[in-house]
Amino acid sequence: MENIIKDIDIIAPVEAQACDFKTTGDENTGKSKKLYIESYGCQMNFSDSEIVASIMKENGYDTTSDFEEADVIFLNTCSIREKAELTVRKRLSQFNSLKKSKPEMTIGVLGCMAERLKEKLLEEEKIVDVVVGPDAYRDLPNLISSAEDGHKGVNTFLSREETYADISPVRLNSNGVSAFISIMRGCDNMCSFCVVPFTRGRERSRDPYSIVEEAKDLFVKGYKEVTLLGQNVDSYKWSPEENNKARLNKKEEEVSAVINFAHLLEMVAKVSPQLRVRFSTSHPKDITDEVLFTMKKYDNICKYIHLPVQSGNSRVLEMMNRTYDREWYLERVSKIREILGLECGISSDMIAGFCTETEEEHQDTLTLMDIVQYDFSYMFFYSERPGTLAAKKYKDDIPLIIKKRRLAEIIEKQNAISLKRNNLDVGKIQEILIEGTSKRSEEQLKGRNSANKVVIIPNHQFDKGDYVKVKITDCSAATLFGEVVS
Repeated sequence: MENIIKDIDIIAPVEAQACDFKTTGDENTGKSKKLYIESYGCQMNFSDSEIVASIMKENGYDTTSDFEEADVIFLNTCSIREKAELTVRKRLSQFNSLKKSKPEMTIGVLGCMAERLKEKLLEEEKIVDVVVGPDAYRDLPNLISSAEDGHKGVNTFLSREETYADISPVRLNSNGVSAFISIMRGCDNMCSFCVVPFTRGRERSRDPYSIVEEAKDLFVKGYKEVTLLGQNVDSYKWSPEENNKARLNKKEEEVSAVINFAHLLEMVAKVSPQLRVRFSTSHPKDITDEVLFTMKKYDNICKYIHLPVQSGNSRVLEMMNRTYDREWYLERVSKIREILGLECGISSDMIAGFCTETEEEHQDTLTLMDIVQYDFSYMFFYSERPGTLAAKKYKDDIPLIIKKRRLAEIIEKQNAISLKRNNLDVGKIQEILIEGTSKRSEEQLKGRNSANKVVIIPNHQFDKGDYVKVKITDCSAATLFGEVVS
């Protein structure tokens, strides 16, 4: 997969994950009401759309992949970057054109963008009927009913307890092999560039036993891999008496028990040795040795960690309010290598051109990349988001042309490192989980190894969900290629 710098604010240099994606539901099954959903942004939004689909299904809606036949259209939005909002606005204009010929259709905006722009979307621009924040999805049927009666529906209340633990998600566009399990909601970190704490509220952790039951149910249904999702999974903390982390920290001595992320990871790993377990995302300040040793203990916990650094310079990290410095981050990486070995995959997020960043500080990011040797990264240039601490405190003073040049340098280096890291796998025998056929050819199968790298092999009539031993024979910066070991 080639990387081309062309007026972008993010590039994922490998196929392993995509940060911007859309999803729609399965074909409808003949019920009178039809729901069409598109999700923008991260895996959390995709997971939320599955919760929304479940709530709507209980209220008489089936999903459809054809928006022209939908009674209700939802756009589940992201406010992390300006590009995502612009894409959603363009899509809304297309749907509103359709609504002129189908006025009974209801259009709703869900998620982070709804939380941030509710008045503008409803009252000023009048381009949606329903605006619902990420903690108010249970209210959707009522709000739609209100919109059908001619009243705009809005609920952007942020909860301190809601985790949707009792809702079994409808798996949208599922490959039947991998599934997401949301383990917590919200974020207590106040990174200065990020809107998430304002749009998703405070951290609260889901009942671990409901998480384990969901994992068991998925395994029984034939799924072979689950990804535990949270804004900061390492911050997971639950007790029977309290699921809000801030309140739990204040009264930890008063509760009967506390389950942290290492405990939860072990509980899910024990569901079955044949069920792979992944997680995302980790915050460098919170990932513990206990988590790393738990990963080492269980073969079915994948040896891959997404550990966003954002910048390689300590002064910039302080301005970003990341609560760690360069040395802390490198110590965590060193511990990962010590406990899990060089084979453990590490990926990152990086922001080029944050406020006041100098050329020397940009070089610190490049040198940190040389030290860590990321397998892949998601790379952005800084995009100021209204309402964030950075927007209030700092001037966005790096010219766009410089941001793009710095981003291009980061991407160029990452591509070289990705190729170097992938070359280390050539000649090794690895176990991959087959996800389906390759995008390029029905004669090839696509799988993923423990380190979250895509592996392409000849199609030997394996089924999705099969574990296959392969020998890596070649690679590109984005992909490994292998042959089945007999």
